[in-house]
Amino acid sequence: MALIFITGGVRSGKSHFAEQAALQHYEAQACTAKRLLYLASGIALDHEMEKRILRHQADRQAQPVQWLTVEAPYAISEVFETLQDGDVVLWDCVTTWLTNAFYEGYDKGTPCLQQPGCLAKKLQAVKQAIQSLLKKDLTFFVVSNELFDEPPYASDEVELYRRTLGQFHQWLVSMAQEAYEMNYGIVKRWK
Repeated sequence: MALIFITGGVRSGKSHFAEQAALQHYEAQACTAKRLLYLASGIALDHEMEKRILRHQADRQAQPVQWLTVEAPYAISEVFETLQDGDVVLWDCVTTWLTNAFYEGYDKGTPCLQQPGCLAKKLQAVKQAIQSLLKKDLTFFVVSNELFDEPPYASDEVELYRRTLGQFHQWLVSMAQEAYEMNYGIVKRWK
């Protein structure tokens, strides 16, 4: 597996960069690439998110190759288990999935964040699923948001989220063959 990690601030161009890179990789591997998959972790809980999801969908539909979109707001590790040799995969995005993981169960009264061990279990399942992909011949683009340029927040919950995300980013980059950061539409390769 080749893992390519892409991060950047909100509206930095990271998703577009990742989509173009995945598409180019897929087209370059035309004789061996099986599927071009987009793993979407977003949920349209408000009008702003709905607009962002629709924009991302329109961007993919305007491309010359058909993407197979898999909605995976929660059980992403189960989706990873279905990936096959030859797939070119784009997961967009880690921060949205992590937010979903924090608050999954909220509608039933107790979000994962408040259940002992719940979040650690979800993160471990995702890490194990990614590690199992190492045995497969696929290309895996992972997109995430950069949230670490801001000063600390007064909210313990927000700081827990940032700490958890930072640790997960470090783990992902340690597993990645390439790591990029987008700022103002400009890409910088770190690894």
